[in-house]
Amino acid sequence: MSSPSEDTLNFQADRIERVLASHRVPVRVHGGSVTPRWVRFLLTPALGAKVSTVRNLSEELAMALGAEDVRVARDGESIAVEVPRADAEPVRLLPLLRSLTALPALTACLGITDDGRPLLLRLPSADVAHVLVAGTTGSGKTELIRSLLVSLALTNRQSRLQLALIDPKQRGLLPLAGLPHLMDAVATDAAMAQSLLERLVAEMERRDREGVSSPRIIVAVDELLDLLQTGGKPVEALLTRIAQRGREAGLHLVAGAQKPSSTALGPMLKANFPVRLVGRVGSAEDARVASGVAGTNAEKLLGRGDFVLVAAGQTLRFQAAWLPAVDWPEVVESM
Repeated sequence: MSSPSEDTLNFQADRIERVLASHRVPVRVHGGSVTPRWVRFLLTPALGAKVSTVRNLSEELAMALGAEDVRVARDGESIAVEVPRADAEPVRLLPLLRSLTALPALTACLGITDDGRPLLLRLPSADVAHVLVAGTTGSGKTELIRSLLVSLALTNRQSRLQLALIDPKQRGLLPLAGLPHLMDAVATDAAMAQSLLERLVAEMERRDREGVSSPRIIVAVDELLDLLQTGGKPVEALLTRIAQRGREAGLHLVAGAQKPSSTALGPMLKANFPVRLVGRVGSAEDARVASGVAGTNAEKLLGRGDFVLVAAGQTLRFQAAWLPAVDWPEVVESM
């Protein structure tokens, strides 16, 4: 896929400046970046200009640029205007992994940031521990979870990494059933999930007694809210224990949810996800609940792998890596 020409980018930058100037918001486009899914323009606003004013003009900007929508966000002292590309293509996981010279141990490759760099997530880091992946149908939530897990499996032997998978709807994680890193069969109902979680809690307590934390165990749950609804209080209690105490024992929870809520997750479980990967959601309120902070604009994401990472008070937009079915034979051969 070729990048937009310099003439096209200059034309779009001029359009942005003119639209905002016509509404008495003088700005200057001073830079930006091109990613596989969007073009990002960085604006220097005049003294006193407000991000909210530019955000309220997003419809006018989209019309002027011939785009379905644009996203406006603050980037330090600049204002970013992100325009979706008409020729957007997904970011495939395996070519992205091949482009990396080496990955630190237990580091997942999530995709590409808005400035074109690979986005890596090292699970044992003190500010990571557990990860919540949120997004509506079509956001790419399940595909991101699969890519996260496969990138870990491809770069870490079973002696360093094990996987415990729970998939109540039997769609998201079942394709990973053939990975040699699995501790047991994929749990596909509440009874299987409770049994697996009880085994994991027992292992966590053993490790606490013996002061060990390896091999690392990734406990991945697709459709967390569905599991909590069918499994009830016993399953919630087990998940909460892992979320609260798992990191020191080498257990990391990666959970997917279409629409997280404080009521559904419970305050103790929700408070133990320091890293949030949020795709397109239905409203600004859903975005706030899913990310834990206001102003991510996740409700304006494009879907199909367009995500924001929220961690340590920072928000970073990225295009999630994707593992198409045609690449699965290569994954199996690499194990």
